[in-house]
Amino acid sequence: MTNIRVGIGYDVHQLKLGLPFVLGGIKLDYNKGILAHSDGDILFHAIADALLGAAGLGDIGHFFPDNNPKYKNIDSASILLVVLKKLKKLSYHIVNIDITIVLEKPKLQSLLSKIKESTSLCLAIDLNQINIKATTGERMGFIGQEKGIACYAVALIEKI
Repeated sequence: MTNIRVGIGYDVHQLKLGLPFVLGGIKLDYNKGILAHSDGDILFHAIADALLGAAGLGDIGHFFPDNNPKYKNIDSASILLVVLKKLKKLSYHIVNIDITIVLEKPKLQSLLSKIKESTSLCLAIDLNQINIKATTGERMGFIGQEKGIACYAVALIEKI
């Protein structure tokens, strides 16, 4: 069996007026925010799912079910810390992570470096091990109509 494994993560949420908007551990100043059971940080959720998938451990919902009041408003950075502990226990480390955020507004280009730094710190990996891109829904579908946000993450891990 190989020591290198890949996983993909995906998360999607509705955007609603007056809610907090957290992305990669950074609170965005915007009139809409992410409707979620947790803090709604879809970037961290997609990463967690990608890492869990790569390690063959299932998904975020298995460990942090959204019907459990214990996890209401949980900080998604703490979810990632639990996932990192599980990887370490299995002797895996992160090689790299590639992320795509899909939303119409707000535009993220000026915030991507800050989000990348925050993500790097949370995962305890170098900046060059993370790539974050943002795109739109080209005004189509629920994302294009500014009703939602989605995030994809691909993670490569290696057994050490």
